[in-house]
Amino acid sequence: MKTSTYAVIALLASALLVSACANTIRGVGKDAANTVNATQNAGKRVATAAN
Repeated sequence: MKTSTYAVIALLASALLVSACANTIRGVGKDAANTVNATQNAGKRVATAAN
């Protein structure tokens, strides 16, 4: 897969997580942490695919 494909997948995953935010501060914090983790994992997959 191309890097741009991974970027689109990461963006869609992030949008999905953000849209699922809870109404509480704790829920928003968890969703933000999940978004960061998903973005980092996508970056690692892109780096691995590039090698």
